[in-house]
Amino acid sequence: MIITRTPLRISIGGGGTDLPSYYSQFGGFVISAAIDKYIYITINRTFFPGYFLKYSEIEHALSYDEICHPLFRELLRLNEVEQNVEIVSVADVPAGTGLGSSGSFLVGLSHALHAHKHEPVNAEFLACEAIEVEMVRLKEPVGKQDQYVAAYGGLICQEYNTDGSVVITPLRIAQSTLWEMRDSLMMFFVGYTRSAVDLLSEQKQRSEEGDRQMIEGLHFVKQLGLEIKIALEAGDVGRFGAMMHEHWLRKRSRSKGMSSNRVDELYELARTKGGATGGKLVGAGGSGFLLFHTNDRRRLRTIMTEAGVHEMDFAFDFDGSVVMLRSG
Repeated sequence: MIITRTPLRISIGGGGTDLPSYYSQFGGFVISAAIDKYIYITINRTFFPGYFLKYSEIEHALSYDEICHPLFRELLRLNEVEQNVEIVSVADVPAGTGLGSSGSFLVGLSHALHAHKHEPVNAEFLACEAIEVEMVRLKEPVGKQDQYVAAYGGLICQEYNTDGSVVITPLRIAQSTLWEMRDSLMMFFVGYTRSAVDLLSEQKQRSEEGDRQMIEGLHFVKQLGLEIKIALEAGDVGRFGAMMHEHWLRKRSRSKGMSSNRVDELYELARTKGGATGGKLVGAGGSGFLLFHTNDRRRLRTIMTEAGVHEMDFAFDFDGSVVMLRSG
């Protein structure tokens, strides 16, 4: 039996510039943070033919083509996994909440499959294999940040070159800054996201067509990501809160579907009455989790609870995808 654990993520800055429709022309830059909410993948041999897959649904397929779940199907096909396996996926947070679950799922499944075959792999390999499935084989209009931060863990800077290569470096912040940053961030669940595919498809199309508003918006987001890096590495966590607000305003302007009336109301409430200095909606589906920077956790928690939304406490993860159990 193999069990892997792979973190979900929050985007700190530069989100959207990790799509090839943008970085292939201008280069991209993203800061991501892995958090201690995980997807667990278990693989076990069975005595019966076929692929037994258990996630939010249960499948028993006798060939790759019979598998309904596209991520399972294409990654099993890519690795030529033989039958007589049972694979179970369990998550701390459900899919569709804007925390990069599909990328984490693929990285965790890839790690489990290679451990099952006794093949050593590193974080770069896991990220690239997950990207191969989601972006190349399934042609989803997604970026690369989710797969990389899930594989590497930590708080990482991802630099995207126009030739498609990616340079991963840690965000170099002092331990005291890390603690201050963690203590100043709070996350609240505001509902399941709509699929981000339509929004990302719109960004892809407009970027490829050279839409001025979209391109200038992504230029701004990339530059702000670089400024966030400078601020955090200098220990200026308060400035980070203000830049989160700038980022959110620009992100909302990229597409009408980036937010909703409910999200806008909660965001304004958090800033005017909850003491939040800035925030953003994590993910691209118009709902999910609101992430705020605040200097008064109790005040913000009280206001959000009264508004009917609940906090999800979190910390940062520095392990990335790991094999937790290997037996048999």
